[in-house]
Amino acid sequence: MTVLVSMKDVHKAFSGVPALNAAELEITAGEVHALIGQNGAGKSTLIKILTGVYRKDRGEILFDGRASVISSPREAQDAGIATIYQELNLVPLRSVTENVMMGYEPKRLGAFVNWPLAHRQARETLARFGIDIDVKAPLGSYSTAIQQLVAIARAVSLNAKLVIMDEPTSSLDDREVEVLFGVVRGLKEAGVSVLYVSHFLDELFRICDRVTTMRDGRTVSVKTIAETSKLDLIADMLGRNIDDIEKAGMTDFGDGSAEKGEILLEAKGIATTRRLRHFDITVHRGEIVGLGGLLGSGRTEAARALFGVDPLTAGEIRLKGVASVPAGPAEAIADGLGFLTEDRKAEGIVPDMSVRENLTLALLPKLSRNGQVQRGRERALVEKFVEALGIKTANIDQPIRELSGGNQQKVLLARWLATEPELLILDEPTRGVDVGAKLEIQAIIRNYVDKGFGVVLISSEFEELVEGADKIIVLQDGYSVTTLNNPGVTEDALIGAIAHHHGDGAAS
Repeated sequence: MTVLVSMKDVHKAFSGVPALNAAELEITAGEVHALIGQNGAGKSTLIKILTGVYRKDRGEILFDGRASVISSPREAQDAGIATIYQELNLVPLRSVTENVMMGYEPKRLGAFVNWPLAHRQARETLARFGIDIDVKAPLGSYSTAIQQLVAIARAVSLNAKLVIMDEPTSSLDDREVEVLFGVVRGLKEAGVSVLYVSHFLDELFRICDRVTTMRDGRTVSVKTIAETSKLDLIADMLGRNIDDIEKAGMTDFGDGSAEKGEILLEAKGIATTRRLRHFDITVHRGEIVGLGGLLGSGRTEAARALFGVDPLTAGEIRLKGVASVPAGPAEAIADGLGFLTEDRKAEGIVPDMSVRENLTLALLPKLSRNGQVQRGRERALVEKFVEALGIKTANIDQPIRELSGGNQQKVLLARWLATEPELLILDEPTRGVDVGAKLEIQAIIRNYVDKGFGVVLISSEFEELVEGADKIIVLQDGYSVTTLNNPGVTEDALIGAIAHHHGDGAAS
């Protein structure tokens, strides 16, 4: 097979801290190649060196048979490398056409955009994905799933030799995943290579040919998918024995045996204008309440309503027995609630601020005196949580954008734990993080609940809900339709509840 990409002995350090140490990657023409590893393993750094975002400290890179010195993402595109990042790099206020054609708009008279032709080309590009939408409308008016497919369509439309997909299915439902896999297979048949980065290991066995595993900035294994297993890959990522992993299981919530206390929160019949129609929930101290359902079922909308982000149009909320409908997030925080949002990039981190600044954002009023932040108290608090949560950072003043996704997520979790909330709402707290970071975050959540606090847990992973939640409220089309109580809930039971109540409407 012809080698398209060859990266050998690649090194990169940030502020003296090694991110890559003799890393290697080889991709052949027409191959779907997986790249996996824990957050902080070096995957993103390796990709950004290949695509011109970062420059390597040393090492050899060949692309399409020639020594490659790509110094910018535009040069990478021109060379035939298209990248779809996990955190979408789109312009929501611009039209769909502008996002698909950006930088490659057809011109007339050499200077003016030929909009009729641009709209037609955008529609034709999206049609390959089974998407039929108004391309003149702002991209931000569509769902995250549609925006993800638009990003993929844009990358594929550039006639690339290599398409890099970083967690491409994280915002897609099952039908959209099948569409994506169809496009990947089509690219392979056309001789285009795909570098597929995903934490969903099951996907790799459906779509990939080989897999490269990284750990601690090094390449530790390269395997043919047909000759390996999920446990093998997890063992490679963690540097652990397969028998130990089998005994530990895939989640680390513990046995959930903490005794439940008084009712912390109770909501009845709440509704908002954001597709939440009728939602009921009760959360006790020492309890994890899961919210289960398909994409668009109303899980995130329920969380936003409880935290006061979206005003109620119906229903009531009681906190510790007292009627309380938060007028906004500030009031919810004052009432003892915390909310870790699903979108880490847009609604969580402030990329150019430090780990210290990000961690204390929700706590600044308590850390200030006469309008001035007490730096000594702030640093002591941050260092305490960095150590307690095992956040890997060069120092607390390091920009958070330089941390891995899993460590960024830990900083956001620490931000809310530092406010000492009595009830913590977690929307996809382990989404887009590796197995190791997932286990650590789950252990942190269980430890928090065991101290007598409450958690509302939203997760798209049925296994995480089944093993982690004391009870699971199933949502469908903005309604809470049934509740499953642990112990005894299985993934099949959860799937069956969702399927049985599909289209039922009001709760049964």
